[in-house]
Amino acid sequence: MSKVVITQSNYIPWKGYFSNLRGVTHYVFYDEVQYTKRDWRNRNMLITPNGPKWLTIPVEVKGKYHQKISDTKISDSNWGIKHWNFIESNYSKAPFFNEYKDYFQPLYETKSKFLSEINLEFIRKILILLDIDVKIINSADFELKGDKTEKLFNICKELNAIEYHSAPAAKNYMNVELFESNNIEVKWYNYSDFPEYKQLWDDFSHTVSILDMFFNLGNKTKEYLNGEK
Repeated sequence: MSKVVITQSNYIPWKGYFSNLRGVTHYVFYDEVQYTKRDWRNRNMLITPNGPKWLTIPVEVKGKYHQKISDTKISDSNWGIKHWNFIESNYSKAPFFNEYKDYFQPLYETKSKFLSEINLEFIRKILILLDIDVKIINSADFELKGDKTEKLFNICKELNAIEYHSAPAAKNYMNVELFESNNIEVKWYNYSDFPEYKQLWDDFSHTVSILDMFFNLGNKTKEYLNGEK
């Protein structure tokens, strides 16, 4: 029996992404679906003296971007150098930057040409820091059939799921009865309990990458994900 999260990859995701992976047994890396522009797949925010700013991995987009996330390629091989320079210039004075510098900097030296591969490597390394033990499965290992709900349900069924954990936005399209009638409980993420913490500048932001937490909180990042101050 398993407890499942099925979600698309994000670049250096925010804390909520990893909070969702606590308490589940299987994480399905759902990148065999259409890439979307101006989304979290290839970008995220970090804090600067002038507020949160986007860090975006440049990618190749074909036509009206009818391409899978897993097929999306990087368009600038120097993106990693630029991103790390941005991070270093804005976080070098953060309390725990030096503690994590040697852990994260090598990730920005990747030679990978595919967005999904880059995202997954960051996510794996962050899961290690957070002591989150979850089995990662690529959605390419499944035959994705049916509408949005049916694809998710079929994955859960194949994994013998007893719980499916999902973002609240999915309530707009998901047929919950399909899951519940097959003895799969649907649980919705709760993002309301995250406490604030001390960031480098004023005007606190919850929506930035979890890297901000590591650089400012160090190992206490795990406690904050549990809602502890």
